[in-house]
Amino acid sequence: MNKVVREHYPAAKLPPELREGLDPRASVTITIEQESAATCVMTLEELFALRRDVFASQSEVDQYVRDARNDWGD
Repeated sequence: MNKVVREHYPAAKLPPELREGLDPRASVTITIEQESAATCVMTLEELFALRRDVFASQSEVDQYVRDARNDWGD
C-alpha cells in the first residue's frame, strides 16, 4: 500500500475543502494512503456470458468464420 506523510505542512497551502476549520497559520501533518482496488474474480461462465450477445445464432458464427477466411486470402 502506498502511503505519503508530510509533517509541519502549512495549513494555508491546503486545498479549501481540507483547510476548512483550521487556522491558516497552523502547521499540520498530512497522511495520504492509497485505497486498495477491489478485486473482481469472475468464473468462466460469467466471462462467457459477457460475450453471448456478439452472435445471435450458429449461422452468424459460421458466416463470421467464412468472412474471416476470405479476408485471409486477400
